[in-house]
Amino acid sequence: MKLSDLKQSGHWPTLLSAFLYFDISFMAWVSLGPLMVYIAKAMNIPVEQKLTLVAIPVLSGAILRIPLGILADTIGSKLTGTIAQVVMIIACAYVWMFGLSGPESVAIFGAILGLGGASFAVALPQASRWYPPHLQGIVMGIAGAGNMGVVLDTLFAPTIAEHFGWQGVYAALLIPMVIILAIYMLTVKDAPGSVTRVPLASYGKLLLDTDSRWFMFFYFITFGGFVGLASALPLYFTAQFHVTPVAAGLMVSLIVFFGSTFRPVGGAIADRVGGIKSLTVMFLVVAACYFTVSQLPEGPAPVGATGWMLTELPMMGWVAVALFSVGTLCLGMGNGAVFQLLPQRFRNEVGVMTGLVGFAGGLGGFFLAKALATSKGMTGGFMAGFLFFGFLALLGVGGLTLVKHRWRTTWGAASGARI
Repeated sequence: MKLSDLKQSGHWPTLLSAFLYFDISFMAWVSLGPLMVYIAKAMNIPVEQKLTLVAIPVLSGAILRIPLGILADTIGSKLTGTIAQVVMIIACAYVWMFGLSGPESVAIFGAILGLGGASFAVALPQASRWYPPHLQGIVMGIAGAGNMGVVLDTLFAPTIAEHFGWQGVYAALLIPMVIILAIYMLTVKDAPGSVTRVPLASYGKLLLDTDSRWFMFFYFITFGGFVGLASALPLYFTAQFHVTPVAAGLMVSLIVFFGSTFRPVGGAIADRVGGIKSLTVMFLVVAACYFTVSQLPEGPAPVGATGWMLTELPMMGWVAVALFSVGTLCLGMGNGAVFQLLPQRFRNEVGVMTGLVGFAGGLGGFFLAKALATSKGMTGGFMAGFLFFGFLALLGVGGLTLVKHRWRTTWGAASGARI
């Protein structure tokens, strides 16, 4: 595959615009994670409730992906994406000006931010429909790499909050949101024939297909792991290793950078060696990282300080950063691998399947954050939550082993792509 193939095939302005739209939407979607320490400062909220609150946008994004996908198939991805972005801009502008008064208002705002996560069901099919089967891995990887918006969140949001207050973060966020909306409206085009009314029954019909449920399970692990960690890790590092919010943000930005930027790499590798083989290796590495992280002890608390600075972080904290970095790298590449396989199996239903699989991925993110919250609340530590998702990754390996022969000898053989 050559990069020139992307320019000669499809519509690259739509691919670029879909990436930017998903990037800024993702940034808004997970913004509560790095800001929750500041938002909840005067609310006296325990760690487990904070983790639950940061999981609400993830759950909302999962639920909204299906209706947003239906709307995109009915009125077009461009109009759907524009409406969703306008609603989020209004919500962020309101919070910038008036703030949030308590946990209930945080939850409501988080539910609205779910539209950012649901943009997945708009951006990926919008890009995919322009390109042929042999480019699906890299195309879906590029469009999906918009999830690197979380890197910018964790990198800059705590520092802005320290200097201008957490509401100032949303003031800063509004600037790129408005600019990218303008770019999106001017450059993106819906692929010919992409606007077709998809009845709700189509989702029910696909849910009865065994393969669709396998894809949902695999994405539950990969994308769920990525977005769940992106939302929960700022709170994890402040609670487990007693670092300052700014230090936690810098650590998480490094971790999620790997998962975001390597998604297209995962798609390209899957194009070359096959999605099943690449996913199997990635699941094994992810399981090993989860299991190892679960055994890490709590770091020492600083004496007479609000938290460790980055340069003062104990060695065990850096071990956690390294393990999470490797894990999110494989989760990100796993996202790309899943979407290398998906268009080969469901070429004519890619919009519906993106909604279903995206729903499962968002649900996985909610369950990871909620599992960590439950583990912390019931046991005082995070071990049980990480062990649970480590075993899920191993179940993913088992699932791939069960389906690989059938997939490769049926629709995989007819697709013309590596499976």
